[in-house]
Amino acid sequence: MFKREINPTKSKSYFLFGPRQTGKSTFVKSLISRKDLYVDLLPQRNFLNYAKNPGRLREEILAHLRRYDDPLCIVDEIQKIPALLDEVHELIESRGIRFILTGSSARKLRRGGANLLAGRAYTYHLFPLTISEIGDGFDLGRAIILGSLPVLWDSHEEDAHEFLRSYTDTYLKEEVAAEGLVRDIGPFAKFLDIAAANDGETVNFNNIARECAVSVKTVQQYFQILEDTFLAFRVPAWTKSERRRLVSHPRYYLFDTGVTNALAHTLTHRLNPRIFGRRFEQFVICQLMARIHYKRLDRQFYYWRTNHGAEVDLLLCAGNRIVCALEIKSSHNIVGEQLGGVKSFIKDNPGIPADVLGAGQSRRRLHDDITVINWDEFILEELELFE
Repeated sequence: MFKREINPTKSKSYFLFGPRQTGKSTFVKSLISRKDLYVDLLPQRNFLNYAKNPGRLREEILAHLRRYDDPLCIVDEIQKIPALLDEVHELIESRGIRFILTGSSARKLRRGGANLLAGRAYTYHLFPLTISEIGDGFDLGRAIILGSLPVLWDSHEEDAHEFLRSYTDTYLKEEVAAEGLVRDIGPFAKFLDIAAANDGETVNFNNIARECAVSVKTVQQYFQILEDTFLAFRVPAWTKSERRRLVSHPRYYLFDTGVTNALAHTLTHRLNPRIFGRRFEQFVICQLMARIHYKRLDRQFYYWRTNHGAEVDLLLCAGNRIVCALEIKSSHNIVGEQLGGVKSFIKDNPGIPADVLGAGQSRRRLHDDITVINWDEFILEELELFE
């Protein structure tokens, strides 16, 4: 079992959100003692019992309280029955019960009228494995191709391929439809393939709508579904500039490189340099996202691109202030000629530090304002230093 970086509160109720197979159930089960109560809504029988009678949860917890003092109550896959949150809310208020509520979709909770407990519970997210969690066994090449879902890390390559294909076919397509998040699975399945093929690219909603034969509004709803089910996250464009016209369309990154490769039909050791570079960028940004969340850092992601094509992959921001500009390069030989976008950004934004995150790099100054550093060194040692 991997030791996870996440360190949630031990004194208050919380939601633990994340895509399927990121290890939510394994993590919460590791916290359970004999006196605690665990309710799993994934089995059909359990789901039907609580769906017919949400008050059953309250009855079981009150019965449990007669046997044990101060139990922790865990409800796994809470989004399946949003009505249970009313029972949870009342038990927190009247009995001071502490809950852990896991879920793979915030969309169904909001759509079901749930209030997410109105501030009475914190919110945490669980991501695929980080470099710290994997430790000495980390293999960048494997992570770029197969991703870092816990169930896959120690598996044989052939088994990992089969799992990822099954995951994308069964969960991402069929189960999203079964959950009622989309009515017509055909256009959504096509959309997923396109989203994977264009992972990390500036989104053109009109082009995607045309390829999927749906409206622009539907494409925007599809992207919102990916965000609400934690399958992708949005990186908006930085648009605050008095000197240049900047691109305003967002970018989206799927949560795992292995899932992206399965959807894009690129599960192969021989990714061409362009696709390898894009997956490397995706992997590093996903690792940054996880680290920032686990360390509870107040940071937001943007990217910077002018209407003439100069761009920087990522801006780390604190509110309206840019903390650092990051360019991500998979090349082992990073030279100044590759960094025209970074130089343009520095010219427009003097005084803001800019780092180039590479693979197999020794830390060095490439320019007065540009530092080249290995990606993992930045995440593990430098990220928290930027104020």
